[in-house]
Amino acid sequence: MTDNTTSHHHTLPSLRHAVRGIARVHRLPAETRARLVMSAVDLAHAEIAAGRPVRLEAHAEPPAGGPQGGQLVVTLDTLSDLTADRDGIAGLPLPAQFASGGSVTWRMPLPGQGGDGGGDAGTVPPARNGGGPAAGGDCPTPEDHAAEQELRAVLARLDALTAEHRRLKHELAETNRGTLALYVQLEERDEQLRKAHGQTLRELEDALRPAPIEVEGLEMAVHYAPAGTDAPTGGDLYDWLQLPDGTVHITVVDALGHGVTSTRGALNVTHAVRTLALEGHPLESIIARTAEILMPFDSELMSTVLLARFNPATGDLFLANGSHPPALLLPAGGEPEYLEVRGRGIGYPLPGSEHLLHARMNPGDMLILYTDGLTESRKDPREGEKRLVEAALRHADRPIAEVPGSIAEDMHTVILHPDDTLALAVRVPPA
Repeated sequence: MTDNTTSHHHTLPSLRHAVRGIARVHRLPAETRARLVMSAVDLAHAEIAAGRPVRLEAHAEPPAGGPQGGQLVVTLDTLSDLTADRDGIAGLPLPAQFASGGSVTWRMPLPGQGGDGGGDAGTVPPARNGGGPAAGGDCPTPEDHAAEQELRAVLARLDALTAEHRRLKHELAETNRGTLALYVQLEERDEQLRKAHGQTLRELEDALRPAPIEVEGLEMAVHYAPAGTDAPTGGDLYDWLQLPDGTVHITVVDALGHGVTSTRGALNVTHAVRTLALEGHPLESIIARTAEILMPFDSELMSTVLLARFNPATGDLFLANGSHPPALLLPAGGEPEYLEVRGRGIGYPLPGSEHLLHARMNPGDMLILYTDGLTESRKDPREGEKRLVEAALRHADRPIAEVPGSIAEDMHTVILHPDDTLALAVRVPPA
């Protein structure tokens, strides 16, 4: 162990000079030396300002296994308990070990012999209790040289940090440009997917919702709107076809639920009804027979059904109903009438239409078939049925292709309960 160095100091310049001298003698790097000086001054400032001296002690401890290296131990003793100032301890430029009673110790590794020490080896310069290095002449003192080294070390550190900051900014800019390019690519890909998705949905809609058939002496049009854009298909479906005897068969189905699951159930119902109608089953038995066919395969299926059979040659209209909203007949020059038929839908107890309703459609008459999403968009279904009559009368003279959509637009001026909506108009042209 080398000789101990001990000194007492009443001024900060004296303490600063002594610490810097100890660090320079033991060849501490300039940055470490600067941090040691600043830490010692920070801790002693309050003591010296209060008129209490501080004691500085330093010694070098050799390494256990050879002559190289070792560590420098510097201790600062004050009359105050420094551990009470936790914020000041945590903010020291050079971390230290604190002991009760006002003692603080720094342990710093010593550079090997011949290393870059930041100063020449030698004895510790004597402390000047009067206030630091003597000011006489233009010749730089060892104190000036040490301070210059510390400043150079700080500037070098600052330059390194500036260069690192510049490098990181460049890398960040490159990353941002890459991210922006990737974002643009993703937007383009997303737009392509949206277009493909929309095309697929339109094709699906065309497959699920057939265009009006052309029948002499009859005009037909349809409007459909899903409950939400995220589920463009739903359980509201329809089907129309002309049977071999010339009569027109129309099926309107409203399967419970929304989305693809309800679409599948509604498709099963419309396909079963079409098959039974083409096989010549009586209209009043088709709903019950459809339930017999489908329920063993899908016990969860619940669907309302309205069947209409119209003969363009005679004007005869027959209706069968399974829990579905009634059709609305608008006679030319007469009072609108809801055609009520009792019955129960698919999945209900005792499914089937209780009877057939027979009516007649004359030239100029129009029939409106729909699902409950048209009339039950508000609280009171009865109010919805009244508004449907008013809307149908308001648009009855429009071209048939515009009638269902115009009615739906009027009905949905206020929507409290969004639901899939289907409106289908059938009109006998005026004579």
